[in-house]
Amino acid sequence: MPDIDKKDRPVTSVTDQEALDFHAMGRPGKLEINPTKPMATQRDLSLAYSPGVAVPVKAIAADPQTAYDYTARGNMVAVISNGTAILGLGNLGALASKPVMEGKSVLFKRFADVDSIDLEIDTENVDEFINCVRFLGPSFGGINLEDIKAPDCFVIESRLRELMDIPVFHDDQHGTAIIAAAGLINALELTGRDLKTTKLVCNGAGAAAIACVELIKAMGFAPENIILCDTKGVIYQGRTEGMNQWKSAHAAKTDTRTLEEAMKGADVIFGLSQKGAFSADMIRSMADRPIIFAMANPDPEITPEEVARIRDDAIMATGRSDYPNQVNNVLGFPYIFRGALDVRASTINDAMKIAAVNALANLAREDVPDDVVAAYQGNRPRFGSQYIIPVPFDPRLISAIPVAVAEAAIESGVARKVITDMAGYARELSGRRDPIASTLASLYERVRRRPKRIVFAEAEEEQVLRAALSYANQQLGTAILLGREDLIRATAERAGIDLNRPGLEIVNARISTRVEAYIDYLYARLQRKGYLHRDAQRLIHNDRNHFAATMVALGDADGMVTGITRNYSTALEDVRRCIDAKPGHRIIGVSLALCRGRTVFVADTAVHDMPTAEELADIAEEAAGLARRMGYQPRVALLAYSTFGHPSGERSERVREAVKILDKRRVDFEYDGEMAADVALNRKVMEQYPFCRLSGPANVLVMPAFHSASISTKMLQELGGSTVIGPILVGVDKAVQITSMGAKDSDIVNMAAIAAYGAGS
Repeated sequence: MPDIDKKDRPVTSVTDQEALDFHAMGRPGKLEINPTKPMATQRDLSLAYSPGVAVPVKAIAADPQTAYDYTARGNMVAVISNGTAILGLGNLGALASKPVMEGKSVLFKRFADVDSIDLEIDTENVDEFINCVRFLGPSFGGINLEDIKAPDCFVIESRLRELMDIPVFHDDQHGTAIIAAAGLINALELTGRDLKTTKLVCNGAGAAAIACVELIKAMGFAPENIILCDTKGVIYQGRTEGMNQWKSAHAAKTDTRTLEEAMKGADVIFGLSQKGAFSADMIRSMADRPIIFAMANPDPEITPEEVARIRDDAIMATGRSDYPNQVNNVLGFPYIFRGALDVRASTINDAMKIAAVNALANLAREDVPDDVVAAYQGNRPRFGSQYIIPVPFDPRLISAIPVAVAEAAIESGVARKVITDMAGYARELSGRRDPIASTLASLYERVRRRPKRIVFAEAEEEQVLRAALSYANQQLGTAILLGREDLIRATAERAGIDLNRPGLEIVNARISTRVEAYIDYLYARLQRKGYLHRDAQRLIHNDRNHFAATMVALGDADGMVTGITRNYSTALEDVRRCIDAKPGHRIIGVSLALCRGRTVFVADTAVHDMPTAEELADIAEEAAGLARRMGYQPRVALLAYSTFGHPSGERSERVREAVKILDKRRVDFEYDGEMAADVALNRKVMEQYPFCRLSGPANVLVMPAFHSASISTKMLQELGGSTVIGPILVGVDKAVQITSMGAKDSDIVNMAAIAAYGAGS
């Protein structure tokens, strides 16, 4: 094994005071509870509680399975401990375990969007613990047991699995076993070994060790090739000292009696014991290309540096984040529960565990995406001796592990809900970790608190109708369907859309009582621009964009969304005949792009063809303002083909002049330019220019021209796999958003929500 360079390790060490400060800052602890439904009005309260809540109560009483439809049970896991085996700290009691259990709950949410509550049970009596947990079943979709000493944990898990009809999973056992088994499969592949003939020694006979042995046996490991050891030596058939039923189940028929004897010629050693348990002589005595999993925490049985000094052919894994191949349970439990919950599994069985093992192993063999590289300080892991286990921040985990677990649950008969479209399920899972989706979720919640009336100007189109229905169903406000009523209803009937529901309102431009007022308004605006009165009549009677924009201008609606039937620039021209720029602002288009886990605002992607220096400065201000309103601290880069004067050119001069204009305006956000895109976005490249004013990579990019902005965002979307929302229209005096032609209903809903948000700001 090659020497490990310590400087390349991720920086993970923290001081005691830093840890205390982290947990104490702001609101103490790591969890809070937020409602998922609006609670802004008396009607909301009536629906959420009395009298509305009686309806789902009766439905669940009649059919208990509907609890998954009407409550949070299907996405709720309890993390439960009595604190008898906290991390590597021992029995410190239930209350002391709370920071760990809160942390576990946070990891459930962060990595798999599973809601979780920590419960600390203040008893060491096994029967009392079981009776406490068993009656909590109706509250949760699953139970994650944690930090319970052995052998109590075996009894508790076994009996709770018998008594409860939801997954009960002791992560200290099975989580470690699943991750270790995945790494083992890949290590065997790299060393050319076969599962059935490999000799494995496991040192430690606690919860995790027993689970590891049981799982690899279930996967096909030959029982006669496994030797389990504890502090008293080899667990062999006939031994009586320090034995229990769980150790006895794995007693080997062997003449070896010590760990040192057992390790001679061993292919694999699993360490789940304590620091220093593996000596240099033990490691030397192992077979060629040995596989060493030293998983004791916080200090492994032997370190990779120590092994590297003894021999250079070993594959190593530890439980530490500062070494390669970390056996980290966060790779397992969030995603295993995610898959189990989504099919409403009654248990987590061996088939589901093995499916998770194989999915993890396969993922480590695939090319690593760039956002993993970014999370690990630029190091790109590749399948090999230093990378046999995926890393925790790999975004593909969410779409790989739960799918495998769900499929196994369905095939093994423990699923109570069948997912037929697994590819669609994988896409849905990926969306759970989409930062743009997270941003929009926050925006949606703010709109729900102040619902808005939004005109859907092309309501005769099916995807617009679906978007309008979704807008209403999500309690964002009233969706005004603009068009001919007969055509709208015919389209709705073909699509199976029910228009007879609250939140939907049809407006027919030809018979509206507001037509004359709209015509007068539009004629007053256009009469000195070559338009006759009959031109204004024609536009209001026949063009939905002019009618919708005039509705918004005169306050009959809060905002509008259009664009799927005509190109962006045409729709914008229609709107601008009816609505001006906001006083003191400039109308621009800003695209919101999710690029490999990073969110950037790109401007101007819709309006200005070749902006002047003054216009570029305005664009920077408008884009920074949008970023701030959406919850980001703007760092604005004014882009060019050159960087700080090299190479020189006329277009770059405009960008430099724009920076000088911003200097004079004394704006309240970070900005700099001119600079190339790699300088703006890559911290290491930016460091070559120590005078650069930006404190980090830019999240707002001001493009030097419309064509470069439009081309770059479309290329990101089509070639880079990025998610792009927009262009978002900024600087208009009223709330107007324009979608791209042929936009999906989900895209239209997003733009409608953005319009509603703009109407309230």
